[in-house]
Amino acid sequence: MLVIEGLLPFLAPRVWRETFRRVTEFTDGQLRFIGLSSLLTGLILMMVVK
Repeated sequence: MLVIEGLLPFLAPRVWRETFRRVTEFTDGQLRFIGLSSLLTGLILMMVVK
């Protein structure tokens, strides 16, 4: 997981910084939706790979 998360800051730190700045401006509801979507995507990927 950390390898995947580390790719963007390693390859394009300026883009990563701008993306992170924009994420801090999201509302709580938007962040919750992103979190839920990520969680469900991860669970589905685990089921497919297994």
